[in-house]
Amino acid sequence: MQKEELSRDPNMLNPLVLAFLGDATYAHCVRYHLIAKGLVKPHQLHKAANRYVSARAQAAILHALLPSLSEEEQAVVRRGRNAKSGSSAKNADIIDYRHATAFEALIGYLYLCGREERVAELVQQAFAIVEGASEHE
Repeated sequence: MQKEELSRDPNMLNPLVLAFLGDATYAHCVRYHLIAKGLVKPHQLHKAANRYVSARAQAAILHALLPSLSEEEQAVVRRGRNAKSGSSAKNADIIDYRHATAFEALIGYLYLCGREERVAELVQQAFAIVEGASEHE
């Protein structure tokens, strides 16, 4: 699939648009990761994916990643965290929801900037954070 050229500067996009793309990008990576690990039953895949994509998990990922983010990345995170969405979190508190939105905005921003290597690096770190946390539960 060829990526179309974006006519806008990602810095000018609404952070919720960045989060929309980041959510899909991250979910795609999670699904691929789980299938590569050998999970093949749909119910197992769905349950396992939720451990990675829940607002709570994404908020924890963001907190762990924050110290290693560049100034530019932290600015995107702030924009995503402060964005006012018309919807509310279904299964998360508002703080986790906002931090999850910030994480998704960062992934979407990096993807739109063509920085797929950085996306892959952060996603791999996210997987390690989630898998490390689940070992301690």
